[in-house]
Amino acid sequence: MYDYIKTIIPRERILFHEPMSKYTTFRVGGEAECILVVQNEDELARLIPYLNRIEQEYFILGNGSNLLVGDKGYRGMVVKFGEEMEQIQVEGTRVTVKAGAFLSKVAMTAKQHSLTGLEFAAGIPGSIGGGIVMNAGAYEGEMKQVVESVRVMDRDGQILTLDNDTMEFGYRTSIIKNRPFIVVEVVLQLAVGDQEKIAAKMEELAVLRRSKQPLEYASAGSTFKRPEGYYAGKLIMDAGMRGYRIGGAQVSDKHCGFIVNTGKATAADIKEVIEEVQERVKERFHVMLEPEIVFLGDF
Repeated sequence: MYDYIKTIIPRERILFHEPMSKYTTFRVGGEAECILVVQNEDELARLIPYLNRIEQEYFILGNGSNLLVGDKGYRGMVVKFGEEMEQIQVEGTRVTVKAGAFLSKVAMTAKQHSLTGLEFAAGIPGSIGGGIVMNAGAYEGEMKQVVESVRVMDRDGQILTLDNDTMEFGYRTSIIKNRPFIVVEVVLQLAVGDQEKIAAKMEELAVLRRSKQPLEYASAGSTFKRPEGYYAGKLIMDAGMRGYRIGGAQVSDKHCGFIVNTGKATAADIKEVIEEVQERVKERFHVMLEPEIVFLGDF
């Protein structure tokens, strides 16, 4: 298998036994058996059909900002986009972005070109590919509002272009949640704006984030989806879980919707806190909180 993969990806971009704590914003996780760093669509189009053909498990990694990897690691292949898959091109009000680009960088690029509509994304730590998959959003903004089209790759390495309606965007979901598609490129349609006003809006949202979110700790952002008719953080607080802790994992004192790594948490600690929060909230309010984060590997 590796002999064949080396005909697609150079040996220096095949990384064995990498600790996933280096690749997730929770800063926890055991070793991945192998990380394959892909630099372009051609490599991806050769690699993905092969992995599917031999039934080799794999996971597409963005910035790891919505991911909890088990302490015992992940036995499959982790496919990570390299620098060439982070390109951003601006033509008028249209911004074309490769899937590996950070959302924050895309938002800053839009600001530099006096384009408005993406201010909400300036503080989101994920890649745009991951942001598309989950229709990332914050402060009344979401990707659905600015996406014109998305280029995806299927299991056979074929490229499809999906327009905004076809993407089936919803609250923290998209068509890609239920289809074996990989985001490779996104086209955003923004609007001409005033650069100073755009910068001011970004700073306003940044101040809001710093005041309300525990940015001083490693986390995966909001741990749970917002249940219909409720706010996850308030349910958790009202269930008496503020500051609840197992090992180094804790329900944030600052915002109960965040579970944070206070410094020496294990993935198992974090998972246990998540499960305990779910159990207490369900017991008290008959609401089952659904995690936003993806669980990967063995715990």
